[in-house]
Amino acid sequence: MIRYLVPIILLAASAVAAERPNILIVLADDLGYSDLGCYGGEIQTPNLDALAQNGLRYTNFYNTGRCWPSRASLMTGYYAPQVGMDPRQGKEWPSWTQLLPQRLRQAGYRNYLSGKWHLRHLASHPANAWDRSYQLADHNRFFSPEKHYLDSEQLPPVARDEGRYATIDTAQYAIDFLQEHQRDHADSPFLLYLAFTAPHFPLHAKPEDIAKYKGRYDQGWDQLRHERLERLQAQGIYQGPLAQRQENVVPHWSLNQSELETQIDPAELRTAPAWDSLTPAQKAFQASKMEVHAAMVDRLDQELGRVIDQLKAAGQFENTLILFLSDNGATAEQINRGDRHVLGAVSGSADSYLALGPGWSTAANTPLSLHKHWNHEGGISSPLIVHWPADLDAPGQLRHTPTHIVDIVPTLLEASGLDTPGPKFDKPLPASHQAPPFPGLSLQPTFPADPEWEARGLYFQHSGNKAYRLGDWKAVMRRDNANHWELYNLALDRAERNDLSTTHPQKLSQLVALWEKADLQYRIDASR
Repeated sequence: MIRYLVPIILLAASAVAAERPNILIVLADDLGYSDLGCYGGEIQTPNLDALAQNGLRYTNFYNTGRCWPSRASLMTGYYAPQVGMDPRQGKEWPSWTQLLPQRLRQAGYRNYLSGKWHLRHLASHPANAWDRSYQLADHNRFFSPEKHYLDSEQLPPVARDEGRYATIDTAQYAIDFLQEHQRDHADSPFLLYLAFTAPHFPLHAKPEDIAKYKGRYDQGWDQLRHERLERLQAQGIYQGPLAQRQENVVPHWSLNQSELETQIDPAELRTAPAWDSLTPAQKAFQASKMEVHAAMVDRLDQELGRVIDQLKAAGQFENTLILFLSDNGATAEQINRGDRHVLGAVSGSADSYLALGPGWSTAANTPLSLHKHWNHEGGISSPLIVHWPADLDAPGQLRHTPTHIVDIVPTLLEASGLDTPGPKFDKPLPASHQAPPFPGLSLQPTFPADPEWEARGLYFQHSGNKAYRLGDWKAVMRRDNANHWELYNLALDRAERNDLSTTHPQKLSQLVALWEKADLQYRIDASR
């Protein structure tokens, strides 16, 4: 009997490994809360809608409100200030930092990155994070990127006449990695981090994708907000009024009105006035921008469909845990960089450098308040779709539990069978340099139903904007309205229309004190 012991043990170990899911994280860039069809949008996203129909949609999922802090949290499981990703700090990883792919390697995973990394280092840092990677570091050119890397080796710049498009390239490298994995490493599970740059500015899209939305947005952003609100309510995602369109709350670094008119177009707008107040020229120009934004989201969905087709062709789809989210809400910022905008350029073309602007970003973030950068709900709320046929038994359902991007790493570690304590190193670290506990929770208890969790604090801080949510209550401060904390009961007012700071001062003081305590602790963590 003894001679059969080793084979039996090996078979058992192999069976455990086989049960570990593949993991596909799909990250959009500057996607609005209601841009997807399955979140109330009119943009054609059939592949994401299918994932939602056969998976779960989270209605109260949060990011950090900005791209690189969200990516830091997604890859580490910690709030961005805990890992040094804070303008107030030196932006260096703490000694205890370990990335998600490094952790998953301990469970036998192969790790692949395709797309926007946007942390301080190339995709290979910390050492050996990815087995294969395509990193798109040029965020200014969708048709002709100049800075991109394959396995950390810089690739030649892409010429405009090559007919390339970044969203397609990002998907194709991912497909190539999946095919290589199936050929050479089929006995190992994988993590694929598919980080699209779309629909981040500049608004660049393929003409055939733009054509699908010609004329769709001629009625303007105010009408679009009401249309989306009706669908959100019908889908059960949101019940309540629209947030107020805050016409003059815009990023301080955006071009001023004169610069926009002279560098971009006389019909460009820095603010978000009522649509009916615009001139015909302004309406036509603004509508053309939203057509391109929609085309970018549409193409993202098309390319994700090709990646899903590859998973199905390899027989890996059923046991792949797919998570789709965005790094922040839609953006109101308007700048002019890269190859610079050519006056008179066709919207969406390589000669253009357009951004969505505050009117359309207000609509993209329907029904919520404000935009990327701010810690109001429109800046920090994201769709989260979870799809895992091998494990989910409640297809098409909604989850309303407040959740956060710091929950993703604990979720994936549990799904992969790994413990969630601090990372393992070749040599033990001094106690002062050991990793703190994860601030997030595994979302697996939310898979069958909304759990009865006790209220937990959710912390937000970026570039002078601050917020803290505890249960239904949220305190929030804008950097452009410094020293005034607002207070909202999100169960009654997720649109953040009714500031309760003067009527509930004790609740506000409690939340501000909790924010200050967390903020201090997270900066201490980063210094370890």
